[in-house]
Amino acid sequence: MTNRTMTENDKRPPFDNDIIYGTLRRVFGFSGFRRDQERIVRAILENRDVLAVMPTGGGKSLCYQLPAVMLPGACLVVSPLIALMKDQVDGALANGIRGAFLNSSLSPAEQDDVLRQLQLDELDLLYIAPERFAFERFRDIAAKARISMAVIDEAHCISEWGHDFRPDYLSLSRLVTLFPDVPVAAFTATATHKVQDDILGRLCLRDPLVVRASFDRNNLFYDIRFKENAGEQLVSILKDKPGKAGIIYRTSRKSVNDTALMLRAKGFRALPYHAGLGDEERIRNQEAFIRDEVDVIVATIAFGMGIDKSNIRFVIHADLPKSIENYYQETGRAGRDGEPAHCILLFSHGDIHKVRFFIDSVADEAERARALGAFSKVISFASSSVCRRKILLEYFGESYPEQNCGNCDICTGSRKTLNCTREAQMLLSAIVRTDERFGASHIIDIVTGSSNRKVLDFGHDRLKTYGAGKGKTKTFWKRLVDELLARKVISRAEGLYPALCLLPEAFRVLKNVTEIEMAEVVETKRRKSTVAIAARQENGELFELLRSLRKQIADEQGVPPYVVFSDRSLRDMSSLLPCDEESMLAVTGVGEVKLERYGRQFISCIIRWCGTSNNGE
Repeated sequence: MTNRTMTENDKRPPFDNDIIYGTLRRVFGFSGFRRDQERIVRAILENRDVLAVMPTGGGKSLCYQLPAVMLPGACLVVSPLIALMKDQVDGALANGIRGAFLNSSLSPAEQDDVLRQLQLDELDLLYIAPERFAFERFRDIAAKARISMAVIDEAHCISEWGHDFRPDYLSLSRLVTLFPDVPVAAFTATATHKVQDDILGRLCLRDPLVVRASFDRNNLFYDIRFKENAGEQLVSILKDKPGKAGIIYRTSRKSVNDTALMLRAKGFRALPYHAGLGDEERIRNQEAFIRDEVDVIVATIAFGMGIDKSNIRFVIHADLPKSIENYYQETGRAGRDGEPAHCILLFSHGDIHKVRFFIDSVADEAERARALGAFSKVISFASSSVCRRKILLEYFGESYPEQNCGNCDICTGSRKTLNCTREAQMLLSAIVRTDERFGASHIIDIVTGSSNRKVLDFGHDRLKTYGAGKGKTKTFWKRLVDELLARKVISRAEGLYPALCLLPEAFRVLKNVTEIEMAEVVETKRRKSTVAIAARQENGELFELLRSLRKQIADEQGVPPYVVFSDRSLRDMSSLLPCDEESMLAVTGVGEVKLERYGRQFISCIIRWCGTSNNGE
């Protein structure tokens, strides 16, 4: 951080409330700011540097797009997400903002045209990649252009402590010297305090306003379920979410392909996405998802950073994420429009060793230790019976004040705790009586009284523990084995024959010194979350008609449907039933330009529906 001396260029006339709120309403169609947005906007308008740590869906883009409209010159936005730039520009153009992007996807002639627009002061926004900023030719052109402000998106990429460090970001410390008289604003969705301090030091921001917004995404329902048969569970979940857009994350390319193929065979509109696909197929699948032509993308973590789709209604992790940062960022892709969304993690302790295998293969000892520490926090999060939201927020250094968030599986009462000490003793006894030579499946066969060939050949049907637990399902016993592994009561041998063996804590369990408790999902219908209860009620039939109209217009214009209007705007229309231009302007997300471009078509659709509905009555 450096101090900054005011210059004549710093002395911009203050913007009063009427101008700020008038522009917000006229251009973006919003009557007010979300939490922290106004502080950031005013700081930029006052020519002050900013570092803002804001969750995905917190409205970062408005924090710089609004000043970009109000200030003379072009706002330069540095972003690593090349695939996202066009969508961001399409969204800006839909609001009447003069935007462009400059990256390798453009032809040389197209790149020259964008640079010409920059030099002629014909842009409000220009998105570039950090590699572009590293070009001396571009910096020379930008230095001579009229720049209103510089923005660094995904600023955690500059920190070696961030989860996505990129060396190209290191050159961005030159921004404050290249543009000494304009504000520099850095934004990121995930940053611990350590990463935040590193960003400030590396960018050399000048007396910045530092905003650390709440990481609480209160529209997201966090739900962790025991993983039994992932394929069957995914089918069941998707049947409950017909026509909803969602992402399913898998760890490997093979599991992505297999899952997508299985879902398509079951009649779901699903496509795969991973780095092993050809460029054309990967882009085609992503575009199909963005444009609502398929409902579900099954992907590795390579997917998500390059999309700005606001109406994703669910994110499912069918395998364990490697860190809380990854989990938070990936779940954050749901519900960016502020509407309720569902985040499901399928968790089994049996998956832990799969991730550990990859971590153990990391050559660098310090990096391996860091990855192991991060992964252990994921296991603790998934195994805990404490409010999910409370744990997530504490990870980012934020205290959650409520005892019950009302919007996770723990707080809505969908889990209960069972005392399983007696059953644990059955398992431990069976392991001891078989000389610690067999794996989990065989031990479970013994306690459930299976008559399979292996049990009979070894004479294990004559053990005292044989059939002692036949009153419980095999799923129960698998979960209990996982629980004992997680609590370090037992361990699993490495290699081809993963036999179970007792650890010192096991003897405390056998002697009733230590009790074993295990969380169980309550099979009764889940109580509605507080977010779902508070959600506005809209006419479902009209909403679907408006969705169809939105898709038609988007296809005609070659843009994603959410660029036309968000789901939130359509729900407002379904509830308010605006039948003229004045009432349409009261709908969230409808500014003057969108009213001019799309408003009449949606008003006509609503009027027709109202007439048909009234006649039907």
